[in-house]
Amino acid sequence: MIIVTGGAGFIGSALVAQLNKQGVTDILIVDRLQSDEKWKNLRKLAYADYIEADDFFNMLTAGDLDLPAEAVLHMGACSDTTERDCTYLVRNNYEYTKVLANWAVEQDTRFIYASSAATYGDGSLGFDDNEDDIDKLIPLNMYGYSKQMFDLWARNTGLLEKAVGLKFFNVFGPNEYHKANMRSFVITAFEQINDAGKVKLFKSDHPDYGHGEQVRDFLYVKDCVDMTLFFLENKQASGIFNLGTGVARTWNDLAKATFAAMGKDENIEYIDMPEKLKGKYQYFTQADITKLRNAGCKGETTSLEDSIKDYVQNYLQKEEYLGA
Repeated sequence: MIIVTGGAGFIGSALVAQLNKQGVTDILIVDRLQSDEKWKNLRKLAYADYIEADDFFNMLTAGDLDLPAEAVLHMGACSDTTERDCTYLVRNNYEYTKVLANWAVEQDTRFIYASSAATYGDGSLGFDDNEDDIDKLIPLNMYGYSKQMFDLWARNTGLLEKAVGLKFFNVFGPNEYHKANMRSFVITAFEQINDAGKVKLFKSDHPDYGHGEQVRDFLYVKDCVDMTLFFLENKQASGIFNLGTGVARTWNDLAKATFAAMGKDENIEYIDMPEKLKGKYQYFTQADITKLRNAGCKGETTSLEDSIKDYVQNYLQKEEYLGA
């Protein structure tokens, strides 16, 4: 059995969909369905069982979880970068992960967990996924710090000698529809073009970047899944790895690719950046994927233009979900 926490969420459900395509259905999905429409991600998936995250945690702490699990893909977390409840983030992203990791070690079960590129903060120290430098990083928000807390614990306890932590960069694609304000800008741009025929991008307050020329490492979820499952198959790999394309692209590029995928004329409006983002906004992110490539993960990533075309034409315009 493979346990996928956050299995009804964005990346988690995409992982389950790909495992299904590989003929794997002996999967336990753990998540919190609550009152949003995350449940829709499950409809096209095949899995053995589902358990609510709080019930699963209680089973772990009571010693009642007796499963012959081959691996744990721990994608479950609060991923809201604007969450202000630090106690909740510590409990959900740090304490929960520690308990699950300890269980996996006791069971000799492969443990692969989601860290985050948010741990890199403003990027001034670079984006090198070297475990020795974790303690030097200064995240810009509590979400990023909650992920760094576990990375540090995993390193200091020796967990990273056998487990894998994945620092996802800007992942986008199908099954993110439920994420409200945490959805990728691709779906936001798609909706803006449908509603008003134009896309709104933030103006730049940085002298080195023009309006819309701020850059990100945008990774299509299908490529993200392939990279993640590489570590399921290659058990000799361990440590922390960046997951990205290794190529930074601008918000203007993203907007233009969305217009092209929709067959619409380009119309971009630049708006002032909200005060709450000033001083916390990343102008440049780009994954250093040297370590990933050296581990043997050699597959080429899909271009931004082709990724957005697939997302828009085969999913957004059809209101489609990933599934086998």
